[in-house]
Amino acid sequence: MIRNCFCLLLLLCLTLSCNVRHSSSSESEKTDFVRYAVGYTVTDQDGYTKVEVHDPWNKGKLLQRYLLVPRDKPIPEGMPKGTVVRVPLHNIVVYTSVHSAVLDELGVTGNIVGVCESRYIKVPAVNERIRNGLITDLGEATAPNVERMIEIGAEVVLASPFDHGSYGPVEKIGIPVIECADYMETDPLGRAEWIKFVGLLTGQSERADSLFRETESNYLKIKALAEGVTSRPKLMTGKKYGSPWHVPSGESYMARIYKDAGADYLFSYLPGTGSSPMSFETVLDKAIHADIWLIHYNQEEEMTYNMLKSDYASYSQFDAFRDRRIYGCNTNYSLYYEEVPVHPDYLLAELIALFHPQLLPEHEFRYFSPLSVDK
Repeated sequence: MIRNCFCLLLLLCLTLSCNVRHSSSSESEKTDFVRYAVGYTVTDQDGYTKVEVHDPWNKGKLLQRYLLVPRDKPIPEGMPKGTVVRVPLHNIVVYTSVHSAVLDELGVTGNIVGVCESRYIKVPAVNERIRNGLITDLGEATAPNVERMIEIGAEVVLASPFDHGSYGPVEKIGIPVIECADYMETDPLGRAEWIKFVGLLTGQSERADSLFRETESNYLKIKALAEGVTSRPKLMTGKKYGSPWHVPSGESYMARIYKDAGADYLFSYLPGTGSSPMSFETVLDKAIHADIWLIHYNQEEEMTYNMLKSDYASYSQFDAFRDRRIYGCNTNYSLYYEEVPVHPDYLLAELIALFHPQLLPEHEFRYFSPLSVDK
């Protein structure tokens, strides 16, 4: 009896051991693949790769699960519920200039077959292909031409998700929407690390990893320059658009860059990632004595103090306006929105040169310049 019980126990242990080994071999999370980003995880499975994009607005929930299956392999049986994507992708539709730039960085601009709102695309290689008829303008992102999207053989759409957002008719035609929530990351290197996800989609993982490692190395070296600063200028950013004044939230990747650059960001107390809408009165109360004010704008002419005041006269109440300490980035000419998501090291160097010029005296500015004083 004792011998029979012992044999049964031994058999049970061996069975459990085999099951454990099978589980670890069929599912292996790439813990070293994503080191900064918190918005997605990557897990290797037998015959496919599982990428789970987390919902940045609902902690603990998934936004999407993508099952990446090599296009030359059969679809494995027993996969979990998710969106099957055959990789590497050949025909991609892009909704934003940001993700056009990511694809360009990876050397797969030729795989873009369609864009929305081409007037906002600022990637030279993509613009040239649009002019030559190699990339189709599908109209507005809120109501794209889905018939044309089908005609050009679109395999996926790369898009930036929004809380409670919808993709309208695209969701009904069976073309997968790849939701890239990179802008909701808390770390600038976390946002940059989303290039690895796009690398998986396009068969450019090695190139994506190489580009990211270079960015990471540069960022950390530049960051070290400002770690010992004893004086941090008080910083305010943005301006009114309509009624609200949106500022980066305190847990956003932009707030982190400001901190790494040696600034005292005056809205670092705001919870959450992304941006927060504020009233003018709240911004004035908190930032009236800010040392430096950064703004972004898009127009043919360079912004001047008189132009800014004509937009909203009460801007003149801020010390930074009175002391001529406002720096503007004209996104009509610079590639700020295209470069910074992938190269936060560029922006970090720029900000350190602004906040602590003695640390980078030879820096050549690519984004910001002082607002012109009207004569």
